[in-house]
Amino acid sequence: MEFREIPGLLLDTAPDAIVVSRSDGTITLANRRAHDMFGYPAGELVGRAVDDLVPEDARSRHPARRSAYLAGDHPPLRRLPLRGLRRDGSVFPVEISLSAVTPAGDETYVTSVLRDDTAQREAARTRALLASVVQSSHDAIVTTDLDGVVLSWNPGAEMLYGHPAADMIGRTVDVIIPDERRSDEEQIRMLVRLGGRVDRYRSTRLTAKNEQISVSTLISPLLDERGNMIGTTTITRDISDRERAEARVQAILDAAPDAMLGVAESGEVVLVNAEAERLFDHPRYDLLHMPLPLLLPDGLPPVSAVLRTGSDSTPLDTERAGDTPAEYGDQRWATRRALRRGGAELPVDLACSSLHTDSGVVIVVVVRDITERLAAEQERRRLREEAERQRLEARMQQAQRLESLGQLAGGIAHDFNNLLAVILNYASFIVEDATGTPSAADAEQIARAARRGSDLTHQLLAFARREVIRPRPLNLNVVVTEVHQMLERSLGEHIALTVRTTAGLPSVMADPGQLEQVLVNLAVNARDAMPTGGRLTIDTAPVQVDAEYAARLDLRIGSYVRLRVSDTGTGMPREVIDKAFEPFFTTKPSGQGTGLGLATVYGIITQAGGTVRIYSESGIGTTFTILLPATDMEAREASPEETAEELSGHGAVVLVVEDEAALREVTSRILRRGGYTVLVAGSGEEALRLAAENTVDVLLTDVIMPGMLGRDLASAVHRSSPGTKVLFMSGYAQPVLTTHGTLSADVHLLEKPFTSAELMRALHDELQARP
Repeated sequence: MEFREIPGLLLDTAPDAIVVSRSDGTITLANRRAHDMFGYPAGELVGRAVDDLVPEDARSRHPARRSAYLAGDHPPLRRLPLRGLRRDGSVFPVEISLSAVTPAGDETYVTSVLRDDTAQREAARTRALLASVVQSSHDAIVTTDLDGVVLSWNPGAEMLYGHPAADMIGRTVDVIIPDERRSDEEQIRMLVRLGGRVDRYRSTRLTAKNEQISVSTLISPLLDERGNMIGTTTITRDISDRERAEARVQAILDAAPDAMLGVAESGEVVLVNAEAERLFDHPRYDLLHMPLPLLLPDGLPPVSAVLRTGSDSTPLDTERAGDTPAEYGDQRWATRRALRRGGAELPVDLACSSLHTDSGVVIVVVVRDITERLAAEQERRRLREEAERQRLEARMQQAQRLESLGQLAGGIAHDFNNLLAVILNYASFIVEDATGTPSAADAEQIARAARRGSDLTHQLLAFARREVIRPRPLNLNVVVTEVHQMLERSLGEHIALTVRTTAGLPSVMADPGQLEQVLVNLAVNARDAMPTGGRLTIDTAPVQVDAEYAARLDLRIGSYVRLRVSDTGTGMPREVIDKAFEPFFTTKPSGQGTGLGLATVYGIITQAGGTVRIYSESGIGTTFTILLPATDMEAREASPEETAEELSGHGAVVLVVEDEAALREVTSRILRRGGYTVLVAGSGEEALRLAAENTVDVLLTDVIMPGMLGRDLASAVHRSSPGTKVLFMSGYAQPVLTTHGTLSADVHLLEKPFTSAELMRALHDELQARP
């Protein structure tokens, strides 16, 4: 008889998996539970090898064990722990029972009954975990039957009551209940047995030493596996721990540096700390239950909606105008008044937070005395005002020093530039007339020294803002590019020069010669700061100055062009940065610097309406950042230079008016050699006489002369000869000819000391200019 003929219906209703296989391991029958357990569709297990249901690591041993089992008497095997392999590859634990049968004259079949014991193991693990929780709990956990006989007694109960578990299991729980509490406890247990709910309540218990302790107890029904009540479970905690904790909390509160109040919804104080006693000058027993307005008459910051209990407003609902609404959990501070005993007021800051307790919401108010802070803030304000006053005084003194320096420079410049003009041009005559001789070489040295003296004078005037400037709209990129070509030749191969310009820069109103001087001075300083080599970077960019940045840099809001010069040199310490723009301040050895380079830069940039700032770190490098106000005017391209022949006077009459005889003579000589007809006067009166007697094409007059200033002379000549052109010359013309250092558009000026080429160029331009 074949096993496959057993009615499938009976097998499919079995709760366990049943698999029948031949002695070679081929499955001949499997019920529905087997297919479900191993994850195969119905009928697919039949014909497969039983080894397919075994994990890979056990398959090699499985045929040998099967053969060994079938070779003997093969008695039934019960509940062997094994592992199974599902179709999806997952491995799970099973219990297997085996039996083998050999029908008469037929081969042997093995019947396997398998049970997945995962659920049983999880249940056992859960029970073990719960038992561990009970055993490790610090609370006393005791179970009793319906008659009050102890069923279990955890270590927490041993610690709390002092009775070992071995002594208590099987005894009535009344051993730990005082006589006066037994009837109450019996009523509570009765209520639980009837299905009632009992919240945690306060009671007393007896210890093994017959001492009564206060406890908090929670009681619940104990149910069996079918849900039937078989007793009760009580969880008990010694509330003296809470009392000790409360004492510790109070100690912490008393150690807090700020006063703290706990305020009930009724508006009464229910909690205070030691600092509150000191702050309000009330003892603790007076503060408790005191109405809050007696301490804080302005009330609290806006109260969270959690405090609104149904009435229109509670005593704590003290929103005040001008406060920013805030939840108490935010711990935001608000300034209020506090009243001390006797009515004395003091300023305080308040911060509030809500605390939910069994008796309702309590507002914890932190009160901080800010008397000292306000005094410190007032002192800081006074110091800031004093510092601002000192800063303004320092700026005024600096302006006064600058004015004094300007007056000194102007006084020197007038006479000194006259002398330099004479020296420079007579030296030039020698160079031209004695070319190739030792005298020419000596004269060239004289001319070079004169030019250096002229540069020094211009630097002094530039720093003091006394130099006459000729601003015009220009593209800063053009100036940077032209200076770049010159610097590449002069800085040296050990300096890597990088220039980055931003296309589309707006124009700036400035004197191009002065901006070139700024770039050269900064580049020379950078070179000197990198004796062993380094990198110099010049870049330009447009910037927009907002209100905050403008206030910090004392600039107007608007569009600016930034010029930045950075080096990787030795850098400057803070004390050097603070003095960097002062005239004659230098860190270079004697004879290697005048101390006017950065002072000149500062004077030129500030006179153009801009600002210059230094950022430097020792050993890293220095960056100068210059901001120049942008203009809407378009930059003009420079006109091509004329040749010497084109600059010739061609007989034009020039009236030279100069009170310095030597300069008058050298100027006349230059003009005659340049093809001009020259009339010479040493004063304004003599010049007016010559102008009345002769036709004069150009009046070339000094600005500052005794008796009559150059401008007055020009006005008088124009009245009689309106067609006469006027060219002023001066070594210090600013007080007479300009406003704020800017040359008027109708005034043409030749600055001393001038060379013959500069004089010829100026006269040519004057003659070519339209009337």
